[in-house]
Amino acid sequence: MSLFNVYPLFDITPVKAQDVYVFDEKNTKYLDLYGGHAVISIGHSHPKYVQNISEQVSKIGFYSNSIQNPLQKELASKLAELSDCKNYELFLCNSGAEANENALKLASFHTNKKKVIAFKNGFHGRTSAAVAATDNLKIIAPINAQQEVEILALGDLESLEKALSKNDVCAVIIEFIQGVGGLDENTADFYEGIDKLCKKYNTCFIADEVQSGFGRTGDFFAFQKYNVTPDIISIAKGMGNGFPVSGILIHPTIKASFGLLGTTFGGNHLACAAAITVLDVIKEEKLMENAKEISAYFIEKSKEIPKLKKVKGRGLMLGLEFDFPIAEIR
Repeated sequence: MSLFNVYPLFDITPVKAQDVYVFDEKNTKYLDLYGGHAVISIGHSHPKYVQNISEQVSKIGFYSNSIQNPLQKELASKLAELSDCKNYELFLCNSGAEANENALKLASFHTNKKKVIAFKNGFHGRTSAAVAATDNLKIIAPINAQQEVEILALGDLESLEKALSKNDVCAVIIEFIQGVGGLDENTADFYEGIDKLCKKYNTCFIADEVQSGFGRTGDFFAFQKYNVTPDIISIAKGMGNGFPVSGILIHPTIKASFGLLGTTFGGNHLACAAAITVLDVIKEEKLMENAKEISAYFIEKSKEIPKLKKVKGRGLMLGLEFDFPIAEIR
């Protein structure tokens, strides 16, 4: 059986990794700057991570959500402390797309509406409603396109209020720093304006922190630079240091009921051990402070690059914009 060929692959075969380096089958050493998925949050093969994962899988790796799992409660407690989102509640799942899918579904349940507002160059996943809210027609199949989604220009509060005033929008979803879309970030007036408009028109404000969360910007969440209170926060990539785990943080104005959301593998013992370890290491090794230091160093050094127009993003989510087409780079 062959593999379904949907990925253009680099001609590299990593066989081991340590800290910020990966090694191929010829023992060639590469500095790992592959930020596209940003899942390795505390470094490859971190000793505490390896130890905790190994100890957990030797005891129990998975059991159904029909039983008590104290690791879920420990994860929620540590996440509340480090993120300073103490009054939110946690629902655990497996991937960024699943987190956003549950966020959108929950918003629709809560408001009894079905339309979604998203923004140009945004990326929210490849499943049902999440991909419909993604600004890339190439990955939206006809079955996804039946979702009611309006894509607006980043920064356009006037069009947003016009859309919300029709009272059929369940959620506005946005990345505060666009990941796949090119690390664009708008103004405080825009983000805080979204927050006010969502509250005015009974619409859930979803902060997609799948790529930007877990300290990558120097703040625990990218939205925390602004005076906003999202109704739902989606988290994933940096959460498990490569282990599949994700979730949504839910504001207490949204009430839970049995069967409202569900998952088979979400919040399993091994996933919780991975995420707890990540939080511990972020705190113990002061990795958010490190992100700010690395960011400042990168920005300062980038000033030496010819034809640089500006640096985009913040923390470890940084990119460069030049005064000439990227195709001209040799």
